[in-house]
Amino acid sequence: QTRLVESGGGLVQPGGSLRLSCAASGFNLDNYAVGWFRQAPGKEREGVACIARHGDTKYLDSVKGRFTVSRDNAKNTVYLQMNSLKTEDTNTYYCGARFGPADLGLFVGSMRNVEYDYTGQGTQVIVSS
Repeated sequence: QTRLVESGGGLVQPGGSLRLSCAASGFNLDNYAVGWFRQAPGKEREGVACIARHGDTKYLDSVKGRFTVSRDNAKNTVYLQMNSLKTEDTNTYYCGARFGPADLGLFVGSMRNVEYDYTGQGTQVIVSS
C-alpha cells in the first residue's frame, strides 16, 4: 500500500521539543521532495518546512532557528525536529511528498495552487502549559 504515515505528535509545554516522523511505504522517498505543513479545521494550509531530494531545505520565517527538517533515505523517513515550541505552533501537522525537482518556495507559507502527490493523515501537536 502506498502511503505516508506521520507520528510523534503530542502535548508539550511551551519551550519544549517534539520530533515528528513521516514514514513512506510502497514507494521510495529518495525521488521526492518532502514537506511539512499544518492546518486547523476551516483554515488554509501553511507550509512549515520542506526538504528537496538532495537535501536543500526551506522554512517558514516563524519557525526558522527552531524547526529542522531532515531525511533518512535508508529508513525512507523524513523528520521534523521542533524545538522551543510556542503555543501558536499548536496545530495538526501533515507531511507530503512531491515527485522530482520542486520549487521549495511553493511549499512554504501559503500553499495555494500547489499539491503533493501523497499526503499523510496528520499528527496533532498541542503546545500548552
